[in-house]
Amino acid sequence: MRPDSPAPVRLEEYRPPAYRISTVDLDIRLAPRAAKVRARLALERAPGTVPGTPLVLDGDELRLTALSLDGRALADTDCTITPDRLEIASPPAGPFTLEIETVLDPDANTKLMGLYRSNGTYCTQCEAEGFRRITYFLDRPDCLAVYTTRIEARVSEAPVLLGNGNPVESGPVPGTDRHYAVWHDPHPKPAYLFAMVAGDLACVRDSFRTCEGRDVALNIYVEHGNEGACGWAMDSLKRSMVWDEEVFGRAYDLDVFNIVAVSDFNMGAMENKGLNIFNDKYVLARPETATDQDYAGIETVIAHEYFHNWTGNRITCRDWFQLCLKEGLTVFRDQEFSADMRSRAVKRIADVRLLKSHQFPEDAGPLAHPVRPRLYHEINNFYTATVYEKGAEVVRMLKSLIGDAAFRAGMDLYFRRHDGEATTIEAFLACFQEASGLDLDQFSLWYEQAGTPVLKVDSSYENEAGRLTLTFRQHLPPSPGQSEKKPMHIPVRFGLMGADGRELVPGGVAGAEVTGDVLHIRSPQQTVVFSGLTERAVPSVLRGFSAPVSLKTDLSEADLLFLAANDKDPFNRWEALQSVVMTTLIAATAGTARQDPVAISPALIAAFAANVADDTLEPAFRALCLHLPGEADIAREIGHNVDPDAIHAARGAIRRAVADDIAPEILATYEAMRDGATFSPDARSAGRRALRNTLLDYLGHGSDPAGAARVQAHFEAADNMTDRFAALTVLIHADLPGRAEALAAYEARYHAVPLAMDKWFMAQATAPSGATLDRVRDLTGHPAFSPANPNRVRALVGAFASGNQSQFNRPDGAGFTFVADFARDLDRRNPQAAARMMSAFRSWRALEPGRRAHAEAALRHLAAEGDLSADMRDIVERCLQ
Repeated sequence: MRPDSPAPVRLEEYRPPAYRISTVDLDIRLAPRAAKVRARLALERAPGTVPGTPLVLDGDELRLTALSLDGRALADTDCTITPDRLEIASPPAGPFTLEIETVLDPDANTKLMGLYRSNGTYCTQCEAEGFRRITYFLDRPDCLAVYTTRIEARVSEAPVLLGNGNPVESGPVPGTDRHYAVWHDPHPKPAYLFAMVAGDLACVRDSFRTCEGRDVALNIYVEHGNEGACGWAMDSLKRSMVWDEEVFGRAYDLDVFNIVAVSDFNMGAMENKGLNIFNDKYVLARPETATDQDYAGIETVIAHEYFHNWTGNRITCRDWFQLCLKEGLTVFRDQEFSADMRSRAVKRIADVRLLKSHQFPEDAGPLAHPVRPRLYHEINNFYTATVYEKGAEVVRMLKSLIGDAAFRAGMDLYFRRHDGEATTIEAFLACFQEASGLDLDQFSLWYEQAGTPVLKVDSSYENEAGRLTLTFRQHLPPSPGQSEKKPMHIPVRFGLMGADGRELVPGGVAGAEVTGDVLHIRSPQQTVVFSGLTERAVPSVLRGFSAPVSLKTDLSEADLLFLAANDKDPFNRWEALQSVVMTTLIAATAGTARQDPVAISPALIAAFAANVADDTLEPAFRALCLHLPGEADIAREIGHNVDPDAIHAARGAIRRAVADDIAPEILATYEAMRDGATFSPDARSAGRRALRNTLLDYLGHGSDPAGAARVQAHFEAADNMTDRFAALTVLIHADLPGRAEALAAYEARYHAVPLAMDKWFMAQATAPSGATLDRVRDLTGHPAFSPANPNRVRALVGAFASGNQSQFNRPDGAGFTFVADFARDLDRRNPQAAARMMSAFRSWRALEPGRRAHAEAALRHLAAEGDLSADMRDIVERCLQ
């Protein structure tokens, strides 16, 4: 790291705060360029604090206008004040009150942290360390206080005034054109959960009665004209509330639950107590403008933020190293909710695909870190797939190891014991160890060790003895700061398949502890013997993806295709087919470099044909089985000296071969999935569209010239965004006739709908064409694009960097240079967005030497810059380590 880089924060250096804040009274008087914030803090020394210990409060670019202690103005000699720090050398021995007045400029706050304005609406974002941009404070998650907030603004500018908790009073400010509202949150919370919103907003209202008899007012606030796009979000919220009561016994605890949708937001949403602030992408949905994926995303994110009320708000994390305690656990909860609302098998496959495409590369590169990191330079850069998605997998493994009943008992104990606290992973695990009696010491390594374990499984069957032997070998590769790793406690869910597709039950299992159908693999090498079998068994291991590992088996293609057709576990049925396809794609990639013809086995073609025609399977499941692994997935499996152009060519050739070889089956099923019913976002209808649009992609990329006409007709006949966007993407990515006309028609239709235009940008940014980079450059000047809006940036430049393997990784390095330069400019405005964009460089060392050199040059050019933000410098320098 550079000498001027921020000092790292280390877990082992954690100390409780020297002072406590019991209550916070805020008076916020809003104005676009000069908002005045008066904070009255009730403080006292924490037990054990040495008298005379200075009080140090955090700030960030603050302008102080007044400061008093117990009603007495403090002189310069009493304290040290900078924009980033306030220190009082000798606070009183007993309780005292500190009053702080700051002046903020919401219009100029392009970082979208603290208090800012989005399309004229005042709003806040305080996680992780944004509250210090509002007032000086002990801005850390273990400082819990009760907040009362008075908000004042001009009536014409902000008729709606919202805060945390319950409304207390409101009214006009006599003699002015202003009004006020007071909100009180009775539940102690850390500063990162503070929120306020003020603006001219429309409201969609509903209500909910909890299982405890509390009547809760439900409100979704949106920009005027968007009221009709809130129905699905409200429905998702009410279903989330019912589900959390039924599955986890958790009821809502305030009189109101408010959601506000804003267009300028760095993240997906924020779980502020009683006042969730959302990126409008995860609230607004109409069939005309939102895809099935958008509807599913809204359902998931609405649920996620609501579930945080208990796992994140009522119980929060002691420090930011424990971030996975609220995020990983809550992702697990939202995944379970979505599985219950839709198809559990399809949801599980979708979650694992996301994990493998986002988190596995993170684990394999320079940005790898444990689920609970022990060191960070900038906490904003640890809102990662490792903390969220892998963190959820750790909770899922815990449930697999101890069983459903013990898991529920452990959760109940966790809620009883730690309600109202800021706690730790150790305290969380202790509840489950107590509830189950299982020693979780080795299991806790999942929180401590970075990287994806490689689990190799070799099998042998002794016919005369009726014995199947599985030898498990686990290895966890080195990662930054961790060269030596200990063996993990891996739950392996298993089944044994007989020749006729029946599940075989062994007479005995030796060599591993077994809980139900879960093997406990604990050693670097472990041999498990299944005895008492009457025929050869094909092992189905890691069912349901019971652990986030890279599984390597010695099963033949015939065995894998047998599992793909017969396995009783839907996930492993999908995974077996994907394994055969991945092996074929890797071989085709190597052959492309040698200019060999692409080879795909007749048995694999037959498996695809059978899947297309099998009406006994869910359409959504069939769509997933037909979806080829993405180019980034193939690159991850190759692992080194990656040539993205060869991968792209090989994948295209395999897709074309499948499309041509089973064209009649594809076309017949495509027509059979046609649905003339009114659009519905339900799982069944969405599954039929998913299968039909997957088949459309094959038709568009096949050799039959008629495919282009079908894709164009699909686009023109579409009565919903799911079908329209699917056809547009195929037209662009396959470079079909009608492409330009479809783009123009789409733009004319949706030019005034920002979220729909994001799809237009994305389809073009991810096109695998040599002209794409120039097109992306041109689109940065399009009237619908704004570098100030994170959604627009993600849709265009972010999609190019993370979703276009061949063009971002161009052999001339131009893709790297463009993204690095754009991120550099963005860093001056929005460091968080810029740093997240640069994570696209995480796998640069896996590229072939020429591309690798270009990527390194782009990173080193950035590293030499003298004025990078802390967020950006952290990512760049870690990529170069």
